[in-house]
Amino acid sequence: MRLFAAVVPPDEVLDELERAIAPHVGQVPGLRWPDRATWHITVAFFGEVPEEVLPDLRVRLARAVHRHTVPTVAFTRFGAFSSVRRARVFWAGLSGDPMTRLAESVKAGARRAGAVHTDEKRFHPHLTLARAKAETDLRPLVESLSGFTGSTWRAENVRLVKSEQGAQVRYESLDEWALTPTPRG
Repeated sequence: MRLFAAVVPPDEVLDELERAIAPHVGQVPGLRWPDRATWHITVAFFGEVPEEVLPDLRVRLARAVHRHTVPTVAFTRFGAFSSVRRARVFWAGLSGDPMTRLAESVKAGARRAGAVHTDEKRFHPHLTLARAKAETDLRPLVESLSGFTGSTWRAENVRLVKSEQGAQVRYESLDEWALTPTPRG
């Protein structure tokens, strides 16, 4: 089964993103805009994972998640991979780099559990908003959204998600773990 770990922002934060991009949806030739129900921040992508690995994977991911405190984050910019001039992915990015250590821990736990195809790319926390099959110049789109700053929110949980590919991608949440609350003081 194809698996990844993700953080799903609260509805009110997704509402802000949806309002910001609404005037642009369908206006850029070649961009496909996935359904909001699929929006998430991938913490780690595991690819195809054998069924027998799942029990140990759950245990190790729970441990990894519980070792980290809840970060407070905000979507503060839009960008594209590989670049805004030659984009295939349009995304909303988080302030700072609040989840890098969490992503590293989750990937390490997954590898120990036997999820050997863990993505080794440098972690770049983002939420994918649109994709293109061919490289597309998204400079006008990114520039038009440059004044956006979303509300702060707490990334409190990490989900283990099963991805089913096909004409329409479907995600199924298999498990969810809470990060450790930030000490108040």
